[in-house]
Amino acid sequence: MTTTTDALPWDDQLAEYLHDLSQVQDELLALLASKRESMAQRNLDSMQALQTSEEQLHERLQACHTRREALLAAAREQGLLGDSLGNLANQLPTGKRETLGKQVKDASWRMRLLQHHSLTNWVVAQRTLLHLSQMIEIIATGGRLQPTYGKSDAALGRGALVDREA
Repeated sequence: MTTTTDALPWDDQLAEYLHDLSQVQDELLALLASKRESMAQRNLDSMQALQTSEEQLHERLQACHTRREALLAAAREQGLLGDSLGNLANQLPTGKRETLGKQVKDASWRMRLLQHHSLTNWVVAQRTLLHLSQMIEIIATGGRLQPTYGKSDAALGRGALVDREA
């Protein structure tokens, strides 16, 4: 990721930032796809190997967030109003407005795609946990379909903590 300097006008910094952000987003999309594939194959070694890359991308995204805030502050100092990069891009001259506006929309689209991929991975992980929980319950109950708790004789027949009276 390149660093911004105060010598660049804020619109050049915005272009540089959007380029860096798109690189991080693309790398994160690839990582999430690899992680989803590893989860689907139940490849624990592969998931653990991805952890370092995941942490590095997290740090880079944090740096992007910090840079975004600095860009918004620099634009405000120059008298431009805007609470988002899209609003700032709309205030640029026509040529730069179209180019940077498209980059902002692309970055926004990629962020939405990242949210979908993250949600998909979360659902896969939750389904796996649910499956494992059900497997543990089957093992713990010996495969009985009767409820664990209840007033029926089946619930009282096994696993009583205190001997029941005849």
